[in-house]
Amino acid sequence: MAKRLQVILKDPDYREIQRAARSRHMSIAEWVRQALDLARRSEPRGTVAKKLGVIRASARLDYPTGDIDRMLAEIEMGYGSATPAIRKSRLAGELG
Repeated sequence: MAKRLQVILKDPDYREIQRAARSRHMSIAEWVRQALDLARRSEPRGTVAKKLGVIRASARLDYPTGDIDRMLAEIEMGYGSATPAIRKSRLAGELG
């Protein structure tokens, strides 16, 4: 269900929002909705204690990991940015 929100702004603030909305080819209402959505998403969720609890719980678990040099070489090969010499040296290093 949609709710109506009324906000009283000073003229300069209203004109600034109006210009911003117009430059994005949207209504003032849509610009305000997007601004409020962005502000709401940037607010932290959950308490610090809950976040620390999740971090501590995950730190107790054992996750599989790989050799860092091999992972970096595979990443570079996947991006296609590694030169043949870099690929050869990184892959040779893991075999050596």
